[in-house]
Amino acid sequence: MTENREQGPDASAPQGPRADQHPVPTYAGAPAPDGSGTARHAHGHTHPIYPAYGAFAMGPTGPAGPTGPGGGPTGTADRPRRSRTMTGIVTAALIAGLVGGGAGFGGAYALLENDSTAPTLLTSPASPAAAATAGTVAGAAATATPSTVDIRVTLAQGTAEGSGVVLTADGAVLTNNHVVAGSTGDITVTLADGTTHSATVVGTSPSYDLAVLELQGVSGLTPAVLGNSADLQVGQQVVAIGSPQGLTGTVTTGIVSAFDRTVAVQGEDGSAVVYNGLQTDTPINQGNSGGPLVDLQGRVVGINSAIATGSSQSTGSIGLGFAIPVDQARRVAQEILDSGTASKPVLGVQGGAATSSGGGAQIAAVEPGSAAAQAGLAAGDVVTRVGDARVEDFADLVARIGAQTPGDTVALTVGQDGSERTVQVTLGSAPDRAATTSSGGQAQTAPQSPFGSPFGN
Repeated sequence: MTENREQGPDASAPQGPRADQHPVPTYAGAPAPDGSGTARHAHGHTHPIYPAYGAFAMGPTGPAGPTGPGGGPTGTADRPRRSRTMTGIVTAALIAGLVGGGAGFGGAYALLENDSTAPTLLTSPASPAAAATAGTVAGAAATATPSTVDIRVTLAQGTAEGSGVVLTADGAVLTNNHVVAGSTGDITVTLADGTTHSATVVGTSPSYDLAVLELQGVSGLTPAVLGNSADLQVGQQVVAIGSPQGLTGTVTTGIVSAFDRTVAVQGEDGSAVVYNGLQTDTPINQGNSGGPLVDLQGRVVGINSAIATGSSQSTGSIGLGFAIPVDQARRVAQEILDSGTASKPVLGVQGGAATSSGGGAQIAAVEPGSAAAQAGLAAGDVVTRVGDARVEDFADLVARIGAQTPGDTVALTVGQDGSERTVQVTLGSAPDRAATTSSGGQAQTAPQSPFGSPFGN
């Protein structure tokens, strides 16, 4: 999925796409986008979604080309060896948005003129509003809205807008990394009560597209209640809250569509980001990035991050939204609050294109002394599963390993020369200072593919 920052005004309003929207790069072995689909970040950057997205092709130095049980990654690009179905990789767009100048909606809405001859309409006496019922969309909105904020960030070329989730009463806020990436000036956070506060970045996690902010001079905020994404079920109703197109406090609803979607997006600096995403049909648009996806009890189950759109010219939701599961976000946010830096798991391999017709991530090289080396993995091995989650290509492997916790022991299903075996691997750990798309977790430059190693050194 390609990341896009969300924009301020509603998708229905006549607003143009963000100036900082980024096309998804053509990955090694994958064709350039043909316009049949586009994915975007929920904050406002735009990225084309690749049609019939197949496995990312990997050369000897790396592949090209990102959660709950039961789902494979969403596919929308071509792979040289075969066409991927909708269980393949999703190239989505980030949904933070650029906020343009001008007053209000720029005349999108006309005021009705007063007519002194019009009859007076009768109204019933006002009555106290009924309290929202727990377990309903209204109840979820009432619970989660006070913990949802609007975030505006000064960039080199304009202003980006996204959303965030209040974590602590004294002003810690969780949002997407792509909402604040590229900031060159003030970060302003607007609370649900309309008050605004300056904020600074406590730390970021590029591999998971997460960041934690600290508001200045606040106390007594309403922290969000974090749920458990592992407890979600496909078909379960969920609610998204945020600032799509600048319309703060917007509430939309839908269902959990699938788990374990490999989401590939392009970050603010142009680097690729791959993560294991939660798919929902809840309408989210530019400006929703970093905002909460909650269950009907108002508990946060995901952080909205990206959408797939119908074409390169479209920036609106088509019912394919993606969120970072809260179980993953909780760990990352706590580490940033504790130390200012998050960690990520380390496998220690470089990837190449899968050679078997059944798919899988082929290992091109194993780093000496790494977790993979200690488990006996070798060049030529093809990983087809991480635990129970299917792996069709190297981007899948990046996403599946990233969904783990450093130090976890995971079972890898490995095939080579027609045989298959299960290997237990205890993952290493590394500071998350750059998206894991290459060996050592650092972005690599051409001619190496952007997906050289999942959680590498």
